[in-house]
Amino acid sequence: MDIIIHSTFLPQNDPDAALAFYRDTLGFEVRNDVGYNGMRWITVGPTDQPGTNIVLYPPEASPGITDDERRTIDEMMAKGTYASIVLASKDVDAAFEQLQAGDAEVVQEPTDQPYGVRDCAFRDPAGNMVRIQQLA
Repeated sequence: MDIIIHSTFLPQNDPDAALAFYRDTLGFEVRNDVGYNGMRWITVGPTDQPGTNIVLYPPEASPGITDDERRTIDEMMAKGTYASIVLASKDVDAAFEQLQAGDAEVVQEPTDQPYGVRDCAFRDPAGNMVRIQQLA
Protein backbone atom coordinates (compact mmCIF):
# COMPACT_ATOMS: atom_id res chain seq x y z
CA MET A 1 0.00 0.00 0.00
CA ASP A 2 1.35 3.41 -0.98
CA ILE A 3 -0.15 6.00 1.41
CA ILE A 4 1.31 9.37 2.40
CA ILE A 5 0.14 12.18 4.65
CA HIS A 6 -1.18 14.83 2.28
CA SER A 7 -3.01 17.26 4.59
CA THR A 8 -3.78 17.71 8.23
CA PHE A 9 -6.16 20.29 9.65
CA LEU A 10 -5.59 22.73 12.51
CA PRO A 11 -8.28 25.16 13.64
CA GLN A 12 -7.69 28.89 13.52
CA ASN A 13 -9.88 31.71 14.76
CA ASP A 14 -7.82 34.59 13.37
CA PRO A 15 -6.63 33.91 9.81
CA ASP A 16 -4.26 36.88 9.69
CA ALA A 17 -2.54 35.85 12.94
CA ALA A 18 -2.38 32.21 11.78
CA LEU A 19 -0.88 33.29 8.46
CA ALA A 20 1.73 35.43 10.21
CA PHE A 21 2.72 32.56 12.53
CA TYR A 22 2.92 29.76 9.98
CA ARG A 23 4.34 31.84 7.11
CA ASP A 24 6.47 34.47 8.81
CA THR A 25 7.54 32.77 12.04
CA LEU A 26 7.76 29.10 10.95
CA GLY A 27 8.75 29.93 7.37
CA PHE A 28 6.10 27.77 5.67
CA GLU A 29 4.93 28.70 2.21
CA VAL A 30 1.31 29.59 1.54
CA ARG A 31 -0.21 27.16 -0.94
CA ASN A 32 -3.82 28.27 -0.87
CA ASP A 33 -5.87 31.00 0.76
CA VAL A 34 -9.60 30.61 0.20
CA GLY A 35 -12.48 32.64 1.55
CA TYR A 36 -16.12 31.61 1.61
CA ASN A 37 -19.09 33.08 3.49
CA GLY A 38 -16.85 35.28 5.63
CA MET A 39 -14.58 32.36 6.60
CA ARG A 40 -11.04 31.60 5.46
CA TRP A 41 -9.05 28.41 4.89
CA ILE A 42 -5.27 28.77 4.53
CA THR A 43 -3.07 25.92 3.35
CA VAL A 44 0.61 26.09 4.29
CA GLY A 45 3.53 23.71 4.24
CA PRO A 46 7.31 23.36 4.28
CA THR A 47 8.88 24.66 1.07
CA ASP A 48 10.87 21.45 0.54
CA GLN A 49 7.83 19.19 1.06
CA PRO A 50 5.28 20.23 -1.58
CA GLY A 51 3.02 17.25 -0.89
CA THR A 52 2.64 17.85 2.86
CA ASN A 53 0.06 20.44 3.87
CA ILE A 54 -1.45 21.99 6.97
CA VAL A 55 -4.91 23.43 6.39
CA LEU A 56 -5.70 26.19 8.86
CA TYR A 57 -9.47 26.17 8.98
CA PRO A 58 -12.29 27.93 10.81
CA PRO A 59 -13.76 25.36 13.21
CA GLU A 60 -17.22 26.86 12.84
CA ALA A 61 -17.23 25.55 9.26
CA SER A 62 -17.36 21.94 10.47
CA PRO A 63 -20.74 20.47 9.51
CA GLY A 64 -23.04 19.36 12.27
CA ILE A 65 -21.39 21.38 15.07
CA THR A 66 -23.94 22.65 17.57
CA ASP A 67 -23.67 26.03 19.29
CA ASP A 68 -22.74 24.26 22.55
CA GLU A 69 -20.03 22.26 20.81
CA ARG A 70 -18.73 25.42 19.14
CA ARG A 71 -18.43 27.10 22.55
CA THR A 72 -16.60 24.05 23.92
CA ILE A 73 -14.20 24.10 20.96
CA ASP A 74 -13.56 27.83 21.51
CA GLU A 75 -12.84 27.18 25.21
CA MET A 76 -10.52 24.26 24.44
CA MET A 77 -8.67 26.26 21.78
CA ALA A 78 -8.17 29.11 24.26
CA LYS A 79 -6.63 26.64 26.75
CA GLY A 80 -4.49 24.97 24.10
CA THR A 81 -6.14 21.57 24.55
CA TYR A 82 -8.09 21.18 21.30
CA ALA A 83 -5.48 20.45 18.61
CA SER A 84 -1.76 19.89 18.23
CA ILE A 85 0.90 19.09 15.69
CA VAL A 86 4.41 17.68 16.03
CA LEU A 87 7.03 19.06 13.66
CA ALA A 88 10.69 18.05 13.40
CA SER A 89 13.96 19.87 12.89
CA LYS A 90 17.59 18.91 12.49
CA ASP A 91 18.38 21.54 15.14
CA VAL A 92 15.59 21.99 17.67
CA ASP A 93 17.61 24.56 19.64
CA ALA A 94 18.02 26.81 16.57
CA ALA A 95 14.34 26.38 15.72
CA PHE A 96 13.45 27.35 19.29
CA GLU A 97 15.56 30.52 19.09
CA GLN A 98 13.92 31.51 15.82
CA LEU A 99 10.41 30.96 17.17
CA GLN A 100 11.16 32.73 20.42
CA ALA A 101 12.50 35.72 18.47
CA GLY A 102 9.22 35.74 16.55
CA ASP A 103 7.27 36.24 19.79
CA ALA A 104 5.64 32.79 19.72
CA GLU A 105 4.13 31.73 23.05
CA VAL A 106 6.69 29.41 24.62
CA VAL A 107 5.27 26.39 26.44
CA GLN A 108 8.49 24.41 26.89
CA GLU A 109 12.12 25.23 26.16
CA PRO A 110 14.22 22.55 24.43
CA THR A 111 14.30 19.56 26.76
CA ASP A 112 15.69 16.02 26.62
CA GLN A 113 12.62 13.89 27.27
CA PRO A 114 12.77 10.58 29.17
CA TYR A 115 11.20 8.85 26.15
CA GLY A 116 14.25 9.58 24.03
CA VAL A 117 13.63 12.80 22.11
CA ARG A 118 14.70 16.39 22.51
CA ASP A 119 11.85 18.78 21.88
CA CYS A 120 10.30 22.15 22.60
CA ALA A 121 6.74 23.44 22.50
CA PHE A 122 4.85 26.59 21.53
CA ARG A 123 1.27 27.65 21.07
CA ASP A 124 0.14 29.13 17.79
CA PRO A 125 -2.19 32.19 17.83
CA ALA A 126 -5.28 29.93 18.08
CA GLY A 127 -3.84 28.04 21.06
CA ASN A 128 -2.86 24.89 19.16
CA MET A 129 0.12 23.07 20.66
CA VAL A 130 3.09 23.05 18.26
CA ARG A 131 5.87 20.70 19.35
CA ILE A 132 9.18 20.51 17.52
CA GLN A 133 11.30 17.39 17.93
CA GLN A 134 14.97 16.95 17.13
CA LEU A 135 15.51 14.66 14.14
CA ALA A 136 17.83 11.77 14.93
